[in-house]
Amino acid sequence: MTESDKLAMGVESEALLQATSARESWRIFGIMSEFVEATERLAAIRPAVTMFGSARVAPGSTYYALGERTARLLSDSGFSVISGGGPGIMEAANKGAFDGKSPSVGLNIQLPHEQAANPYQDISQTFRHFFARKYMFVRFASAYVVLPGGFGTLDELMEALTLIQTGKARRIPIILMCSGFWGGLVDWFRDRLVSEGMIDPADMELIRLIDEPEKVVEAIFKHYEARPFGPLPGERELMLNL
Repeated sequence: MTESDKLAMGVESEALLQATSARESWRIFGIMSEFVEATERLAAIRPAVTMFGSARVAPGSTYYALGERTARLLSDSGFSVISGGGPGIMEAANKGAFDGKSPSVGLNIQLPHEQAANPYQDISQTFRHFFARKYMFVRFASAYVVLPGGFGTLDELMEALTLIQTGKARRIPIILMCSGFWGGLVDWFRDRLVSEGMIDPADMELIRLIDEPEKVVEAIFKHYEARPFGPLPGERELMLNL
């Protein structure tokens, strides 16, 4: 390769780098618009409960029926229900809320293998970026209800636990439904993470295992017996810095 060839390649690489940098800068405006649009659309849905679970659960299955029943009770009790907007447990949560008295909210995500939005949504918002969507799950939730799921469900669960444990988010109920599914993980937290000093014993109090939909609703109301569902003034400031 001659010196002139090397010089030409260097000029081409520099031009490509500048073009890429410009595209990255413009992407920031797209990300900002997602935050602004979603925040405005979701501003009136409080109090709300965010429900998570697998997209692979079939309608008519035990997990689907449990998610639908729990969401219906939450909706009839005055809670908007937020899900990821897709199939499986997300659909069950939206369907239960859609049939209830309070809004059913779906926060869908664009994926390479596109996730179709389920039809049971009073409010539907689609995101390109996972982190913007995850922020909305936390920002507007007065409680998390987590049904069986895979990596995505675990990701959302760990995100909430980390934010609350580190003081970046206010403390809300985090309820795991189906103790037979989650029990081994919770035992591992206690047997390994607590025993080896990776987390404090008190951190285990952030999680509750509850199987019955009626008791899930009861536990959320009990948590808020002495305080409002929405953030207190100090918590509101905290949420601005998630």
